[in-house]
Amino acid sequence: MMLRRGFILFLPRLVGLIVVAFCLVSIVYMLACTPKGDNQQLALPRVHSPTAKEGYEAILQVQEQHRNYIISLKKQIAQLKDELQGRSEQLKNVQDQYSDPLDIRLDHSNPEKAQANLLAFLHSQIDKAEVHSGVKLSTEYAAVPFESFTLQKVYQLETGLTRHPEEKPVRKDKRDELIEVIELAVGSLNNPERDSNAKQRVYTASDFIEGIYRTEKDKGTLYELTFKGDTKHQFNKIVLFRPFGPVMKVKNENVNTADTLINVIVPLAKRASKFQQFMQNFREMAIQQDGRIHLTVVYFGKEQMNEVKSILENTSKSANFKNFTFIQLNEEFSRGKGLDVGARFWKGNNVVLFFCDVDIHFTAEFLNSCRLNTQPGKKVFYPVLFSQYNPSIIYGHHDSIPSLEQQLIIKKETGFWRDFGFGMTCQYRSDFINIGGFDLDIKGWGGEDVHLYRKYLHSNLIVIRTPVRGLFHLWHEKQCLDELTPEQYKMCMQSKAMNEASHGQLGMLIFKQEIEAHLHKQKLSSKKT
Repeated sequence: MMLRRGFILFLPRLVGLIVVAFCLVSIVYMLACTPKGDNQQLALPRVHSPTAKEGYEAILQVQEQHRNYIISLKKQIAQLKDELQGRSEQLKNVQDQYSDPLDIRLDHSNPEKAQANLLAFLHSQIDKAEVHSGVKLSTEYAAVPFESFTLQKVYQLETGLTRHPEEKPVRKDKRDELIEVIELAVGSLNNPERDSNAKQRVYTASDFIEGIYRTEKDKGTLYELTFKGDTKHQFNKIVLFRPFGPVMKVKNENVNTADTLINVIVPLAKRASKFQQFMQNFREMAIQQDGRIHLTVVYFGKEQMNEVKSILENTSKSANFKNFTFIQLNEEFSRGKGLDVGARFWKGNNVVLFFCDVDIHFTAEFLNSCRLNTQPGKKVFYPVLFSQYNPSIIYGHHDSIPSLEQQLIIKKETGFWRDFGFGMTCQYRSDFINIGGFDLDIKGWGGEDVHLYRKYLHSNLIVIRTPVRGLFHLWHEKQCLDELTPEQYKMCMQSKAMNEASHGQLGMLIFKQEIEAHLHKQKLSSKKT
């Protein structure tokens, strides 16, 4: 296989050499056959000169030499043309045999050929990646940065809100990946084939200093590892590459969601004005656009209960919507208890449960994503929603705050991916019941959603965790109650801090006096001039 691959790589060079030789011969031919200038013509002997005969014979002899030289050049050119044509046909046959490395067909009837094709593809991935040479990039943003690591820590650029600039690799796949790479590098350094005659030093993981790695999503991951050398200023560098294999089709299926009902469960206490806003969105997206929906409201206490029930009844009449359930509990608000009661209250066929809050805005497209990413006994869906910053800070320099629909755009200045939140989730009721539901000992705000999330992670179900463009957390002033436990209160305050604005916008508020002083100086200086 290696000989064949070497031959494939050598053929283009050989053809190039032949073309260069052909060009050189053509240049020599043109120089030899081009008539000389007037000032460089042979001096013809005079007719009556005693050497006239010898002169003409010399001229004829030179002409004969030129003629023979021209014939010889023509033969060489013809031979080169024939050879070039043969090599071109040979190269074309090889290219036809390996037409496109991405078009690999793993023929199980011929395992050897399938293995050879796969190996050729993996080697081609190294040639295409930035391993041996750089690639011209259009902008500075197109560069794929490296991340670095040691035996204990990973130093990463893309931190988000749940990852840190420096952290121990928590995810098992990342931890196993880096351990495997270090072990492979140590094994390579200890390979006796390196210098069988010299005394070998035995390397261990403790000799590892640091490494860098980056992933080109369509090619593979490049690792460069540095180890201690024999002296203080000597080092050993190992370069490894994990090529990505060809894309393989796993499944092709048709999914019909026409009869897939979603039961949206909302726990609530007071907050009637927020519920009014929620129902406006629910009416447009869930009732009018989607239509395959049921709403369950679990209400705690009696304060503002009549207002909430009135909003439900008005929506039912105006939109001709009867698919809702109202459950009232005379006890202290507990989000986990409300969702658990709402899920178990359902008596119909197996249904998709969407656990939702009153300050959530969703689209009809999200409801489809909810259906497509859940499967009974197989998958549950944990979307990462986009959390809105405080509109009064974001649009404080504007004449007025835009409408809610205009605010719901996914930008760095308007909000953030709430990747530390696990409250909004879709799963089939059967999976929720089988997993054991919520921990009902958790009271008040926070904690119950993480507990349920961990249950699913510890099960054999596939957890789909991804940012979604159609699910928004609307900003509202957050109050952290004194009754919360210290851990819950800490979580609540962290969430409150995250909700206000971006780092840049908060910085503008902190340095507001300095900015105003600068603007004042600018105005004074402009008046003087």
